[in-house]
Amino acid sequence: MTNEDVIFQVEDGVAMLTLNRPDRLNAVSPGMEAGLASAIAEVQNNDSVRVLILTGAGRGFCSGADVERLAIRAAAAEKGEKRRAVLHPLGRPRDFVPYLLQSLSKPTIAAVNGIAAGMGLGICLACDLRIASEEARFSSMFIRRGLMPDNGVSYFLPRIVGTAKALELALTGDIIDAKEALRLGLVNKVVSPEELMRATKEFAVRLAKGPTMALELTRRAIYLGASADLETVLEFEGRGQGICFSTEDFVEGARAFLERREPKFRGI
Repeated sequence: MTNEDVIFQVEDGVAMLTLNRPDRLNAVSPGMEAGLASAIAEVQNNDSVRVLILTGAGRGFCSGADVERLAIRAAAAEKGEKRRAVLHPLGRPRDFVPYLLQSLSKPTIAAVNGIAAGMGLGICLACDLRIASEEARFSSMFIRRGLMPDNGVSYFLPRIVGTAKALELALTGDIIDAKEALRLGLVNKVVSPEELMRATKEFAVRLAKGPTMALELTRRAIYLGASADLETVLEFEGRGQGICFSTEDFVEGARAFLERREPKFRGI
């Protein structure tokens, strides 16, 4: 995959996807969106990749959609183009990066090195876990541009921080720092800027050594549990556990327990 707006690397079962427009604080361009979609598809289809890390080059994680792109959308609206074409330039909602991230069968971690605002916040929240630098900042910036939240912010934010706080952040566009983000549960961990990538990679490698099928089904169960009723979740757990019982990783896990050692999962 070649795309100057993103950098994609794989090592030790971990894919590293870096937003690469540091001069624009990694504002999302159409090329970056295409690159992200292509890289996420590669992660899904590559069995050697077990975990995805997403981060930004330079000082920012992602400052949102490119302002020039927003201006083009506004001009298109003035020319009377169909409203749907303006609101959904990629087409179906399932083509959007946050949906693609959530649809992955593998764990995702955002290493938030700087500002994550607007669309960048949506991409960040769509990841399963977030490890933040002390220099990270977060904002649902849309209201400051005369816009409403998009790219999944309306979906993810209240599920993570609660409805009242989500409304406060969305209606004000306030910027919060890493310490406040940790207090709200918006991020899982805060580390120094120097430790960010080391800490994130260590955690990603730990997950990559886990039982692949159990990891996938655990992700699906937790997300299902956030919105479904108990009966539905119990049924899913029963089916999923049956699948796990049939894997070699379960056999290895049970054997390791009996032998009082750490399991060595192979992802099968």
